[in-house]
Amino acid sequence: MQAEIWVKSSRSATNLNCVQLRWHKSSRSHVNGCVEVAERLGEVLVRDSKNPGGGVLKFSELQFRLFVDAVKAGEFG
Repeated sequence: MQAEIWVKSSRSATNLNCVQLRWHKSSRSHVNGCVEVAERLGEVLVRDSKNPGGGVLKFSELQFRLFVDAVKAGEFG
């Protein structure tokens, strides 16, 4: 079973409804290194689970699908 992590949006005020991202750990990640993915309004966000406060890569849904297809096709060696 994959762990699910909810992160409160940094733009949410404390007294208002909050927006949260649902991060999914990759089922292919190793124990010591994981990639997490979240979807938000037509975007796919990718981060390193070892550094959740670090940078986040943003892709459109189409860009991410094309990237995943390229990885599956072995285009990156």
